[in-house]
Amino acid sequence: MFETVLVANRGEIAVRVIRTLRAMGIRSVAVHSEADAGALHTRLADVAVPIGPAPAALSYLSIERVLDAARRTGAQAVHPGYGFLSENVDFARACEKAGIVFIGPPVAAIEAMGDKIRAKQTVAAAGVPVVPGRTEPGMDDAAVARAAVEVGFPVLLKPSAGGGGKGMRVVRDPAELAEQIAGARREARSSFGDDTLLVERYLGHSRHIEVQVFGDEHGTVVHLGERECSLQRRHQKVIEEAPSPLLSPAQRQAMGAAAVEAARAVGYTGAGTVEFIVDADSPQDFFFLEMNTRLQVEHPVTECVTGLDLVELQLRVAAGGRLPIGQDDVRLTGHAIEARVYAEDPARGFLPQAGEVVGLVEPTGAGVRVDSSLRVGGVIGTDYDPMLAKVIAWGPDRETARARLVTALGDTAVLGVATNTGFLRDLLTDPDVVAGRLDTGLIERRGEALTGARPIPPHVHAAAALALLAEVEPRGTAVDPWADTSGWRLGEPAWTVRRLQAPGADPVTVRVRGRSTAAQVRVGDGEPMTARVDRDGDLLGVTLDDVTTRYTVVHAGGTVWLAGDGHAVGLREHERLATAGTAAGSDGAVTAPMPGTVTVVQVSLGDQVEAGTPLLVVEAMKMEHVLTAPLAGTVTELPVTAGQSVRLDERVAVVTPPAPGEEE
Repeated sequence: MFETVLVANRGEIAVRVIRTLRAMGIRSVAVHSEADAGALHTRLADVAVPIGPAPAALSYLSIERVLDAARRTGAQAVHPGYGFLSENVDFARACEKAGIVFIGPPVAAIEAMGDKIRAKQTVAAAGVPVVPGRTEPGMDDAAVARAAVEVGFPVLLKPSAGGGGKGMRVVRDPAELAEQIAGARREARSSFGDDTLLVERYLGHSRHIEVQVFGDEHGTVVHLGERECSLQRRHQKVIEEAPSPLLSPAQRQAMGAAAVEAARAVGYTGAGTVEFIVDADSPQDFFFLEMNTRLQVEHPVTECVTGLDLVELQLRVAAGGRLPIGQDDVRLTGHAIEARVYAEDPARGFLPQAGEVVGLVEPTGAGVRVDSSLRVGGVIGTDYDPMLAKVIAWGPDRETARARLVTALGDTAVLGVATNTGFLRDLLTDPDVVAGRLDTGLIERRGEALTGARPIPPHVHAAAALALLAEVEPRGTAVDPWADTSGWRLGEPAWTVRRLQAPGADPVTVRVRGRSTAAQVRVGDGEPMTARVDRDGDLLGVTLDDVTTRYTVVHAGGTVWLAGDGHAVGLREHERLATAGTAAGSDGAVTAPMPGTVTVVQVSLGDQVEAGTPLLVVEAMKMEHVLTAPLAGTVTELPVTAGQSVRLDERVAVVTPPAPGEEE
């Protein structure tokens, strides 16, 4: 077995791999960019090595710098995690040349399966059904457009070199083709360094089911059951579970056997995943999508139902060992479901968010597992993927696992940055999800019902105001009347007024009088409530009309962050609200919907544009957002250029409508 292993990744997967290395007594080496100098994975590893500035191309994607770190620390092997260099054939070759073991499949298998075009051709030749489409390498824009017309709309544009939904575009109208091809190529180049595209028929009412396979150098190849990954937004998985609630034992056996044969066809060793798309109405009809030649984000659900540590198996196979199991030894026990926690705002189209983690609550309990890279004081930036953590729940049956996960997400809070935990809880309580009626279009169909902004309950505003009162009121029994904050006066106490505002909402007036241990509070025009506060560090017990809720409370930078009762929200004190930056609207101002980098500017000052005309593209965490003209008129302000970083809500353009009488 290896003595030292370098983990060529970051975030929660680096943390997860390091924990298995530690459990096996293997010395771990972390690498990090300048942006990740204080990240959790660097603190958990035995050794941490800086490898460059924040942009991934200059750090995590630099083969030379990663291998230099391995040589300097005496690492005998490299675990690539997922993403970054995990399916990069040049990296695998470079490791081999340097005499360092790449913890992954052979170069030939990566070449055959890592490129989606070659993968489809390989399995099609072996008789595995594939999605209709065009997979010729080297198609230029015109060829991609012709292929789309031949396949028939709607079509799916997919980068050949990567996964994770990056660069994938559904095109429903031929008029959108040119713009969507250009966007898909940009995202593919940014994420994978390769903008080759393939075209597939888009299957709307479908289910995404993948099979975990494992092989060793001694000829053993097994599958460890399937995972259902149908709940997706923007082709990115959100909820995954094992086993699939759709498949019968016979269907499971057929799909598993097909996955094993696909792996055997390329001499596969290590962990891999064969992905299929399944007709939701005819589950016996399945089509090969791709093979991921690496560990998957959702591997914990397989670990939960099989009792196996997949990272440990990877290490043992990479060291030349035999798999300790055969196909007959694989047993699936119970059910597991995983939810991905992202720094994103579902109410704003799942746009990535950024900020400092000022408070953190991660769940515990029976059957609950958390894979996370979060820590208080950590900064969530825009250089990398917005996934922060995974919350996983196991149960003896699907309903128990689902209910445990809902509860666990209610106990999860990342204070200081917006996340999707509320959306995940709502999704898991959707009637179709509860019943296991899943498909890849469910989230899109639900629309506002799942992603719309939720009103903040009055008791949350009340709790924030009481927390502020408890923070400033004097301690002890002898109170200087001049320092008393209770509103004392002759007659009855005066009300102290606070104006608190949640992102995207109107300010709410909250009146409080008395001391926090015995107060009255009134939210807006509501009736006064009796209240008291019991404070224990960051944990605040708030009792309103005899109902007690416990909140984690952090006051930072004029924002009161609260987590409790399934809510996690930051309420800013209105007098400190920023006044700069308005949303795009009737005034013609266009603002950045997320912190990021301007990658394309498509107009110039003085240009005449129509409402909806693309103006520029902002990219953050490998996701693009096209900003369009809110109205017809002239571009009168354009203070940004390609390559420039912008803040959330920073003004990036202004379109001025024609003056009265100037309209044609």
